[in-house]
Amino acid sequence: MNKTPFSKIIAGTMTWGVWGKDCNTKQMIELMNCCLENSITTFDHADIYGDYTTETAFGNAFSESKIDRNEIQLISKCGIQMESEKRKNAIKHYDYSTSYIIWSVEQSLRNLQTDYLDLLLLHRPSPLMKADEIAEAIEKLKQDGKIIDFGVSNFTPLQTDLMETKIKINYNQIRFSVTHFEAMLNGSLDHMQTHHIIPMSWSPLGSVFKKDDEQAQRVNKIATNFSLKYNVPVDVILLAWILKHPSGILPVCGTADQSRIANLMKATTVEMELQDWFTLWSESSGVPVP
Repeated sequence: MNKTPFSKIIAGTMTWGVWGKDCNTKQMIELMNCCLENSITTFDHADIYGDYTTETAFGNAFSESKIDRNEIQLISKCGIQMESEKRKNAIKHYDYSTSYIIWSVEQSLRNLQTDYLDLLLLHRPSPLMKADEIAEAIEKLKQDGKIIDFGVSNFTPLQTDLMETKIKINYNQIRFSVTHFEAMLNGSLDHMQTHHIIPMSWSPLGSVFKKDDEQAQRVNKIATNFSLKYNVPVDVILLAWILKHPSGILPVCGTADQSRIANLMKATTVEMELQDWFTLWSESSGVPVP
């Protein structure tokens, strides 16, 4: 099945449901259409979002929207078992047995009201995961046309290597931003480039708008200056900083604000100057570049 590649900015849906704005069906349809109008065609989910409810809410909206399935890409994640009224779990844990992965994907397909996922990610690594059991599930899901591609989320290079003894990893969704830049220093992004793994970044704006600490203040101040220089909003500057990295990172932006969604793709057109990029990094770390 040949599909359109993922959009350079991905819409994160975690805050669309009860863990955020709690959008009703009409509001979700409006958000979807706003994304599409601004060339954001990829939607990132996880089974656990909204305490296992957001996929269903999105699926109902998607069905009612009459949006062509071929025009969008759907990503979801599995593996985290939360304490929830919807699950008989005594404790939060991870499950990567062959049967659970297949069951979880089938559940996501029903909830999202689609026949396939463009990408399935393992949500977080488990000390007990067995590469051969995971590979068996993924191969079966691919054979049955239920997933097109496969990757991981929050995996270290060594954990990724473990998986790749049995199955190819094509994506790894990690935490990366101007305030959380460890992945470009600890070998994680280097490893992905070496192994042809495409990085995605969750929380790509970092803590700039979430905290009022010295780091956030420093970054916000310089990013505000750059927003005037490049004539784009501050959040677009922060995304442009990520996009300049040579590993080809795809930011997953979790906003449910249409006015912000309309600006996000501007980051793909900002040609951030080299010294501006290093200025943002230096201001974030609080020290000059080593």
